Amino acid sequence: MKRLKRVAVIGVGLIGGSFALGARRAAVSAMIVGSDRDPQALERAVALGVIDEIADSPSEAARGADLVVCAVPVRAMGPVLRDVGLAMPDTAVVTDVGSTKTDVARIAREELRERAARFVPGHPIAGRETSGVDSAAADLFKGARVVLTPSTDTAPDAVDLVRTAWEAIGGRVTLLAPEAHDRIFAAVSHLPHVLAFALVSELAARDDAAELFGFAAGGFRDFTRIAASSPEMWRDISLQNREALLAEIDRYGERLAVFRELVAKGDGPGLQRLMEEARSARRAWGTRRAVSTE
Repeated sequence: MKRLKRVAVIGVGLIGGSFALGARRAAVSAMIVGSDRDPQALERAVALGVIDEIADSPSEAARGADLVVCAVPVRAMGPVLRDVGLAMPDTAVVTDVGSTKTDVARIAREELRERAARFVPGHPIAGRETSGVDSAAADLFKGARVVLTPSTDTAPDAVDLVRTAWEAIGGRVTLLAPEAHDRIFAAVSHLPHVLAFALVSELAARDDAAELFGFAAGGFRDFTRIAASSPEMWRDISLQNREALLAEIDRYGERLAVFRELVAKGDGPGLQRLMEEARSARRAWGTRRAVSTE
């Protein structure tokens, strides 16, 4: 891609910091500027070589930028986009990395107004259970799927720039409608996080929690790993995608009730059949995923 003069990253945590590091390694931009509500995170980002320069606000970071990447919690997107819109050049492109897209697209229309066509909603499908700039990695998005959800009003050149930037740092870009994105990720991302948080929360509330956690091993570790993720971020995602997530929680509850009934009845063959179906589906997914990331 043609090298950009200035990229602004708003939010220099795991995702924003990893984008900046990947962009630096791929020579996407001559200058990477960072803005964050945490001054210490910005100082750390400079020390780690994640960004070149600190901006005191999103608007200062966006001034003169070719590309603005908003890597902030979903519910903080409104004020950030409002601030970015005050200073972004007419030709600048703005994107985000949030896990919900319908509300983000609406917020962008409200806050960017006549510049809304320059906004390309995005969602990189990558992350870790840890957060913060110290967890950022230049190769976090290598082979990762990145979903973009432009509308019919989004400027084609804006979509092309965001797509090219993600591809330059290793992402595999897919286009979806915002509503389809939110329905899909309610099932395969948002629900699993809620389940992990709920299980740990339930066990931690018991009087014998210390004993239970003392005996927990590999299975518990694997199932609950994502409960170590940012509560603030997943609170926002859960509320922003409320309707789709509630539908998935209800569906999961119905299937869990089936398993409960089989256990209650002592129906070994029925329980085994469902478990074998689940195992086959999980193995098939694992095989497809391994092939797609090679």
